[in-house]
Parts: sequence; structure tokens; C-alpha cells
Amino acid sequence: MAEATRPRVVILGRPNVGKSTLFNRLVGKRLALVDDQPGVTRDRREGRARLFDLDFTVIDTAGLEEAEAGSLSDRMRAQSRAAVDGASAALFVIDARAGLTEADRYFGRWLRQEAGIPIVVVANKCEGRASEPGMMEAFELGLGDPVPMSAEHGEGMADLFDALAPILPDPADLPAPDTSEDESEGPLKLAVVGRPNAGKSTLINKLLGENRLLTGPEAGITRDAITIPWDWNGRPVELIDTAGMRRKAKVVEKLEKLAVADARHAVDFAEVIVLLLDATLGLEAQDLRIADMVLQEGRALIVAINKWDSAEDQSRLFNGIKKALDEGLAQVKGVPLLTVSALTGKGLDTLMEVAFETRERWSRRVPTAALNRWFEAALERNPPPAPGGRRIKMRYITQARSRPPTFIVFGTRLDELPESYNRYLVNSLRDDLDLKGLPIRINMRSTKNPFGG
Repeated sequence: MAEATRPRVVILGRPNVGKSTLFNRLVGKRLALVDDQPGVTRDRREGRARLFDLDFTVIDTAGLEEAEAGSLSDRMRAQSRAAVDGASAALFVIDARAGLTEADRYFGRWLRQEAGIPIVVVANKCEGRASEPGMMEAFELGLGDPVPMSAEHGEGMADLFDALAPILPDPADLPAPDTSEDESEGPLKLAVVGRPNAGKSTLINKLLGENRLLTGPEAGITRDAITIPWDWNGRPVELIDTAGMRRKAKVVEKLEKLAVADARHAVDFAEVIVLLLDATLGLEAQDLRIADMVLQEGRALIVAINKWDSAEDQSRLFNGIKKALDEGLAQVKGVPLLTVSALTGKGLDTLMEVAFETRERWSRRVPTAALNRWFEAALERNPPPAPGGRRIKMRYITQARSRPPTFIVFGTRLDELPESYNRYLVNSLRDDLDLKGLPIRINMRSTKNPFGG
């Protein structure tokens, strides 16, 4: 079932009642970060859920709690409330072991009066008799019969199905997706990575044209890697926001370690990675570490300097960063370097154009005939060495795969080929076949001499 034709179910509740655990249970994988401390989830996360024969999009949200206006908690609560808009139903989760709290009652009243969608009360953590009083208290909310569950142990899923099935709309009644555009290439999976507070979430919000992700002056707001479907000029995109990556020695808290691991997983999932720099801080060693990690994973890389409107001596800054990238990423020459402002939107259209163009080159396959014509010319320009007076024979080359471009060279005694000659071939590939700025893999495969021995 297409994304646009699936009903949307939002999970709500105060912090630490098990919303993310229920989300993970419904999507069938550990997508959302889970920990014992409250307030782990900050941004809305979406996933495809299957509950017996129900197929719907489920939305995990930050905990609903009272907070001072303008505070981080207040912005988290606003994000949760925004998730109700456009949802077909909501799961209001309470902790049955703790019983109803004033916060549960407050938000229960709000849902009953203003949400405007069907609500299912989920009494979570219903393991053992200790949960029975809290289960009975849930009737006070006036939102119908509560569903007893243990999201952690997968108990009560049949009861949840019985509660959701009658209230979810038939997919046939929902608007059909627009299939007029050619989506044969699939959506561009674009992840934004970088150090904390570089403006990653602000940039994605500006692209979307809404405050979809939580932002603020505090460093490290984003924890989960959040994937958001989007459309740019009629072309599908999946935008992926990630947690800021600090130097490994500084990452000591368990939650930050989980968040950074989630960001690394997002890099594996993405096709093109935007490494966002802070123009007021320039290029630091940690930025080069992140860039190297992206290239080691074989992903296409774009470096964007954010907060460009606040930069001083822009020409000197740009040239300095470009030179440092060329020196620090010597294995991959020509990584695109752009300037943007997530605050004003300047340079973001150029960023998207370069991202699509970079993915096209990253996914390209070079015809075997053209590849071997290049190979012959490269060998003629610079023949392979002859260690010990014995020639190394390089017979032909083929492209084994794309994404990233990976090639296999066949010949004899290739294990004696010096690394410098491998670099020569890689750099020639980049220059001659329009593969600049991309990670390239070359594997040498020696074939036995049939007349030997």
C-alpha cells in the first residue's frame, strides 16, 4: 500500500510511558531510541506499521508535559500536538503501574475536547497485578475502554487490533497518490550530518517550509535519525535528520552514544550525505572524521557551509575550507563544496540540484567498451611497473556495481602492484569518466597463467 493511501495513527502520552517501545513493536524493528530516562524522544518519527491485517503509518512523538512557554519541553509538546493534525486516530498511552497522573488527566481532557479524531487509551506496562488499579483508573479519562498492553513483551496486540480496526478509515476512501511523475529512480535518500548545533534540523525545516523538526539554541536537541518524505520540484525525496556527532572521546552519556549510532545507521541507509559545517566555526578535525566515515561507507558526499550570511571574510573562509578538504580527503578529490543559509533559504535549491546530480553520477554504470578504451589509454599514458624486471600484465577492466562505482581489473601478478598505481587508476577514473568527488572501489583479480608450471 502506498504511503499516501495508508491511515495515520499518532502515539501520544506523557514522558516515559512506553510510547517509543510501542512504536518499535508496531513497526517490527528498533527504529526509535528507548531508554529508562524520560524525554528521550524529541522529534516525530514515522514508520510503516502492520497489526495483523491492518496496514497504517504510525507516528511516535515526544512526551506531552506542562512546560514554560518557549522552553525545549514546550517546543516538544507543540510538535506532539502538531502530529495530531492529519492523523486518522490516536493512541493515548498511560503507565498502568504508575496509575493516572494529573498530566494524564489534563491531556486526556484536551484530546477529548479538541483532538477531533478517535482516541484509543492504551494502558501500557500491564504485567502482573500491580497494574490493575491503574487499569481501572484509566476509565476516568472518559475516552472509552482502555486496552491493556505490555509493549515491551508484545502482550495485548490482539486487543489493540480490535480497538483500531473499527475506527481506521478504509484505504479506498483516502486520496490516491499522484503517480503522474516518473518515480522509477525512487526517492532521493538525503541525510544531513555534522557536529551538534550546525543547523541540520533548521535546514530541513526550511526545505520543508514548516517547523517539522525541533530546533533551538541548545546543542544536541536531535537524538533520533528522523526520515521525512518530501517532494522537491516534483521529484520524491526522503530527508534524514541526524544527531550531532561529537568527537568520540567526548561522547560519554549512554543516550548520546545511542543517538550517534543511530546517525551512523542513517548514513548506511542514505544515498547522498550533506555534511553541514558552521561558517562561524570553520572546518574542524571532527568534520573531516565525519566526511571520512561517509566516504568509507561508499556514500556520495556534499559539503555545505551553513550560516554563510553570518560569515566574515567569505572568500578567504571558502578557499581555506576547500584547501583543507583537498588535503584532509586526499583519497577523494573534488567533493562538492557549497554555501547555504538554513535561516534564509539561500543556496538550498542549488544544494538539491547538486544532490540529484551527484546521485545520478554515483549510480551510473560505464559501458564496458568505453571503460576498456579508457583503460587502454590510461595504461599507455602510464604503464604499470615491472618489479624485479617482470612485467605486471593488466588485461581488462569491468564495472562490478554502482552505488558506489566499483570496478574489477583482471590480469597477472596484480598483487605486486604498488598502491601508488592503484591511486593513479582511481584518479584517472574520476577525471576522465566524470566521477569526481565520489568514492571509487577498484579490486584487482589475478588470473592464473595457463602455460605456467
